[in-house]
Amino acid sequence: MVGTEETRLVILRGNSASGKSSVAAGIRERFGRGVALVGQDNLRRVVLRDRDRPGAANIGLIDLTARYALDVGFHVVLEGILYADHYGAMLARLRDEHRGPTHGYYFDVPFEETLARHATKPIAADVPTDMLRSWYRPLDLLPGGVETVVDAGSALDATVERIMLDSGLAGLPALEA
Repeated sequence: MVGTEETRLVILRGNSASGKSSVAAGIRERFGRGVALVGQDNLRRVVLRDRDRPGAANIGLIDLTARYALDVGFHVVLEGILYADHYGAMLARLRDEHRGPTHGYYFDVPFEETLARHATKPIAADVPTDMLRSWYRPLDLLPGGVETVVDAGSALDATVERIMLDSGLAGLPALEA
């Protein structure tokens, strides 16, 4: 088992440029100290410089990082593309073994909107449209109905507020500074 009955695990999944990182940052900013951001991009691309493929080393590192943070009393916001076929088994185990509430969200943004949002990112020049298209998977939901779909029309502040309320983070105190 991992975490406590009080720790919250929030999993944000979806295609590139769907708003996951912005929502994760918004949750942390709104909550204050005590929320660990476990970002797939950081652990996979920066820490390991690993490729996104089934069985890759980053899957275990993401799992270990989330578990450690939960075990020492942090709430965890885990975010990334996190393809269902690559990360689904790890996410299912983490969800099943977490003692506290777990909430999953899938950000469903049409490819055209993904392109528009991607154009505003610092990596836009490094990631061409054909590469972005090869990454795109429409409604790559985890099995079992464990995710709430967030559509492209959901504004950032409204999405953060919804997740804060759904997860119970809105009613919990932040850690002392």
